[in-house]
Amino acid sequence: MPETVLILGASENPMRYSHMATLMLLEYGHNPVLVGKSGMEVVGIPIHRGIPEDFSKPETITLYINPMHQQAWIDKIIGLQPVRVIFNPGTENPEFMKKLDEANIPYLQACTLVMQRAGQY
Repeated sequence: MPETVLILGASENPMRYSHMATLMLLEYGHNPVLVGKSGMEVVGIPIHRGIPEDFSKPETITLYINPMHQQAWIDKIIGLQPVRVIFNPGTENPEFMKKLDEANIPYLQACTLVMQRAGQY
């Protein structure tokens, strides 16, 4: 079933996994909302520098930023009350995971790309 997916750490660089995830999510019929630092775009979808004002509750937030850069986002993500958060390889953060547990927000330590291809998304 298609869902809205916030990609935190989105990049216009085709060599980055967040870029590949954007394309694959589109391929599978999902609605990616991109947040990153560049302000550019991926196949016509803008990369916002922050969470858009009119953005409502996402089904999934998939992380592509390392734990050092996550601190500023933790409360914002919890405030969105997503259905789940995916910690892609290299983004695992025990402090963030503990806060998600406390907020009753499920999370996975997984790869968005692999989950899509394996039919586990």
